Amino acid sequence: MESFERARLDAYFAKIAARFAPDDLATSFLVTHLLPERPAFVRAVGAMSRLRAVLPKPKSVNHSARREVERSFACDVLSREVFAVADSALEYFESRAAGETVALLDVGGYFAPTIPHLQERFSGRLVGVIEDTENGHRRYEDLAKLPCPVVSVARSPLKDPEDFLVGQSVVFSTEAVMRGRGDILHGRPALVIGFGKLGSSIARLLQSKGVHVTVFDIDPVRRTQALSQGFAVARDRESALNGAVLVLCATGAISLRGEDFPHLRNGAYVATVTSSEDELELLGLPDVYTRATVSEHVTRYRTTGHYFYLANGGNAVNFLHGASVGPFIFLVQAEILAAIRMLTRGDLESGMHEVSATDRAAIAAIWLNYFNR
Repeated sequence: MESFERARLDAYFAKIAARFAPDDLATSFLVTHLLPERPAFVRAVGAMSRLRAVLPKPKSVNHSARREVERSFACDVLSREVFAVADSALEYFESRAAGETVALLDVGGYFAPTIPHLQERFSGRLVGVIEDTENGHRRYEDLAKLPCPVVSVARSPLKDPEDFLVGQSVVFSTEAVMRGRGDILHGRPALVIGFGKLGSSIARLLQSKGVHVTVFDIDPVRRTQALSQGFAVARDRESALNGAVLVLCATGAISLRGEDFPHLRNGAYVATVTSSEDELELLGLPDVYTRATVSEHVTRYRTTGHYFYLANGGNAVNFLHGASVGPFIFLVQAEILAAIRMLTRGDLESGMHEVSATDRAAIAAIWLNYFNR
């Protein structure tokens, strides 16, 4: 990023921080993809809260960005295991923020399994969670009873440009991986599992490249949407897997379980839009499969009479090429900053919440002033 671009980004976040400055600062913990442009957002979170620790998503860490962040903030190790067990999660927060008022900024529902225990046992006060992704949104929504407010930006209209461009980056990276092994997409059959905002974007982009796209989604409403847009819709997962040279998983939940992999067509490629632990049940794969790296970013799984290829170890394929969506990501980050003020006001009831349309319009207007030049 050029120096003038950094200066503009810092000025943009300063404007957002001034617009949504909370009356009182809460302590915060930030889960984030630590990509090259991310330090500016981290600094903005630090300006609007007492940022106690950054928890970088382990498969998307730019080392230069991490070094820059570590000059001002602590960076702790993030794992689902730590926050899946009530005692270990509680021990972590007590060690970092005992007795403090805390807001959690999440990407993927990491805190969801133990949030009820934290609310009950933490020595401080948990004012709530801000969630960035559809996967995480569902993790919190699926709890029997939310013990605190959760402000989700996952379904915000300000996220639509990001979702579209992430779809483009997923298709670009998948094609690059296949071409690196002498395979092409054009004219081949592909299966897109999940027809949400990301999956539908991926399906349309694949179709524009001359790929024969089939969609599978467990939601009958989304299946009708796929049909109305001209896609073939699979009646069941097994038959869909049999026919696809490429399988793109875009559910944010488990797309392929261990018993599904043997139904893949020989030589099929599997790629995902999120981390392998969220999208693929690789540990459930039958033990008869052996694994070997056959080229950069491609792993072959093989047993007698069957083999398939996995891109980027099952993690988000677009992170192979930076996963950049340009300045549109700053819309979503600004909405996260606006959500910090919502939580620290302390007037939200337990349950799911969204940033108001008025605040979204204000964010969009500021963004246009800085980036529509």
